[in-house]
This record gives sequence, structure tokens and C-alpha cells, in this order.
Amino acid sequence: MISFPNAKINLGLHVLAKREDGYHDLESCFYPIPWRDSLEIILSETFSFESYGLKIPGDASENLCIKAYELIKTEFDIPPIDIHLLKSIPMGAGLGGGSADGAFMLKLLKEHFKLEISISKLQEYALQLGSDCPFFIENKPVIAKGRGEVFEQINLDLTGYFLALKNPGSHISTKEAFAGISPTNPELRIPEVLQRPIHQWRENLVNDFETSIFPNHPEIGKLKDDMYSAGALYASMTGSGSTVYGIFEEKPQNSCWMILEL
Repeated sequence: MISFPNAKINLGLHVLAKREDGYHDLESCFYPIPWRDSLEIILSETFSFESYGLKIPGDASENLCIKAYELIKTEFDIPPIDIHLLKSIPMGAGLGGGSADGAFMLKLLKEHFKLEISISKLQEYALQLGSDCPFFIENKPVIAKGRGEVFEQINLDLTGYFLALKNPGSHISTKEAFAGISPTNPELRIPEVLQRPIHQWRENLVNDFETSIFPNHPEIGKLKDDMYSAGALYASMTGSGSTVYGIFEEKPQNSCWMILEL
């Protein structure tokens, strides 16, 4: 059985407060986009995991696909499987690709083995894998709060627009991203901005990490400027990663960018 975990972008991102548990309270809109990995599971005599495509750094045993399988296996009697992951979504880029892989593995196991698991329970499992993972269970636009795991539904549809994305390859650690952040409680909140026409988002829909990251990584800020120069209605860095996206009415003509139709 095969599925195609998709990426997401952040439409705005506010860092509201530092929490006692060491995390930060955030506010953002998570929006699913059609940039996909491929994930396949096959019944096997012994468990195995293989990845292809983009190289995944670190210990393979830490991959969220494996962790998802191990998590389900603690509560359900499921047999060994071979996992094959074709990685197309870049890692550490603010696109949630690893989180999507883990969440989609949970959904694959539920479907393939016909497990009695509710949506809310799947989201509980996903949260054990990572803060972004529960979003990919229902995979619909949401306002994310808390650490990014508390969701409010939002009526937002960008169908018909074109999305340009470019990852300049800059590595930004979580520590670096938060180093220049001063949490604030903005007067204009993200759900309110998103109800306005897209051409008004430029001045009002803010990713707080840009202030922290652009001075040390001017190539990322330049990429955002390039997208506006090419006619983007709105452009932003997504999450705390280095990927920049632009939303266009007409398909931009730039062979260096990934172009998706929403």
C-alpha cells in the first residue's frame, strides 16, 4: 500500500510567549501544499526501512516512519513490514516533510491493517511523534496555536493560485531561529489578516522569524524580494526553515523555482 505525504507552508507565524516547559506559544496558519514524498509499506518476514531520493541526515532509527510503526505496534498486534520512503521534500526547510511522513505512516497502518483508531486518537499518536505531526492527520488548513499542536479550523481556499518555492540550502537550527526572537502579542492576529484579500497580506501577514534570520542569511531575504519583483501577491519564509514561497495569480516563469498549482 502506498501514500503520498505532502508538505505544508506557514501563512504567517507569531512567537507569542516563552513557556515554562521551554517551548514557545505560537500562532500560525498551516496550509497543505502538493509537494509530496512517496511512502510504501509491504508485508514482510522481518521489519526493514529503506529511503531513497534526498539523503536523510542522522540515524535512520530516529526516522518518524519507524517511530510511528513502533508506536502502533505497542498497542496493536501488527506484523513486520518493509517501509520504502522516496524523499522529495527537503529536510529542515520549514515544510513539515518529516512530520508528514510520520503522520501518513500512522494513517497507512490504520488503513492497511483495518485498525479501529479514531481521528482524535490518531492525532494523539501523532503528537507523540512531533508538534507538527497532528496537522497532517486531517490535512486541512488550520490556525495552529500552543506549540503548534492546538488547531482551530479556518475557511481558506487558495485553489487556482500558483505557488513558487525555493530552498536556498541555508541550514538554520532551531536555536539560531529563536536567538533573535522577542515574543510579542500582536494587535493584528493571523486569522483576521487571512480574511482580507491576498494583496493586503504583504503588509500585515508576518513571519516573526524573518526578523531573526534575514540579517544573518541575506540570501533568504533576497529570495523573498525576488518573488515580489516577479509579481507575487504575497511572499514569505515558511516556518523557521529557509524555504521561501510566493503566491501568484499567474504562473511565474522562473526555472529555478518549484512551481505548484494550488
